[in-house]
Amino acid sequence: MSERGTVLYDAPGPRARALHHVFSVLVVLVVVAAAYFVYDALDSKGQLTSEKWEPFLESTSWTTYLIPGIVGTLVAAAASIVLALVLGAVLGIARLSDHRSIRIVAGIIVELFRAVPVLILMIFAYQVFAEYRVFQSSYLALAAVITGLTLYNGSVIAEIVRAGINSLPRGQTEAAKAIGMRKGQVMRLVLLPQAVTVMLPAIVSQMVIALKDSALGYLIGYVEVVRSGQQLGAFFGNYLPALLVVAAIMIVLNSALTRFATWLEKRLRSGRRRKGAVTPEAPQTLPVMAVPGMDMTRRD
Repeated sequence: MSERGTVLYDAPGPRARALHHVFSVLVVLVVVAAAYFVYDALDSKGQLTSEKWEPFLESTSWTTYLIPGIVGTLVAAAASIVLALVLGAVLGIARLSDHRSIRIVAGIIVELFRAVPVLILMIFAYQVFAEYRVFQSSYLALAAVITGLTLYNGSVIAEIVRAGINSLPRGQTEAAKAIGMRKGQVMRLVLLPQAVTVMLPAIVSQMVIALKDSALGYLIGYVEVVRSGQQLGAFFGNYLPALLVVAAIMIVLNSALTRFATWLEKRLRSGRRRKGAVTPEAPQTLPVMAVPGMDMTRRD
C-alpha cells in the first residue's frame, strides 16, 4: 500500500500499522475468550449434551411441534404480505392524488399505523374480533396476526411506493400526458411498471420484517414456529437447542424469501430490457423513377 496520503485519509505509517495488528489480535482474543466462557457455562449446565438434541431426530417432534409452527408462520406471513402490498399500493397512490382530501386521509392512515407497534395492533385486533365475534374462535389469533401485520407493513410500503414513484423523472409523466393518456393510465402503464424495480429491494426488506414479526403472534395464542419451539423445549427440557433450531428455521425461511425476491427482481429488470430494446429495421430501398433520355439498363 502506498504511504502517500489519499483524498479520504492519510496512509498509516509503520507504527500505526503495528498498532492496528495489535488491536486486531486483542479483539480476536476477547471474542475467543467470550465464546469459551459461553461454551463452558452451557456445558456445565448440560445444555450441550447429545441427549438434548435427540428429540430433533424423532419424527414426532417435527410433526407435533415444528412443522405445524412452520405452517402457521408461513400462512400468516404470506397472507399479510399479499394484503400489505395491496394496501400499500392503494395508500401510496392515494398520497399522490390531485385531491387534497384524499391525500390527507391517506396520510393520516399511514402515519397512524406506522406509529403504533405491531404487537399493540395484534392485541387490539384480537380484542375487537373477540368482542364482536367477527371470526370463529379458532381463527381469532390468525386474523389478529394478519390484521396487525397488514396494517403496519401496508403503511410502510405506502411510503415506499410514494417515494419510488416520485423518484422517476418528471419527463415520463409529461410525455405520457402529451400523447393523451389519462392520469390513471399514466400511473398504471407508465409509472408503476418502472417504479416496481426501484422499490423492490425495500419491499423485500419489509417482507422479511413481516415474516419475522409473525413470531409476535405467540403472545395472543397463535401457533407459529417460535411458540412451537417453546412448547417443544418445555416438553423435553431442552430450551436452548429448541431455540437454536427455531433460529435456524427462521434463517432458512428469510434466506429463501430473499433469494426469491432477488430472482424476481432480475426477471423484471431483464423483461424491461427486452421490451425496451430497439431492433434496427432493414434499410428500405427507394423506388427509382425513370427519367426521359436515361438508359435504365446501363450499369457503370
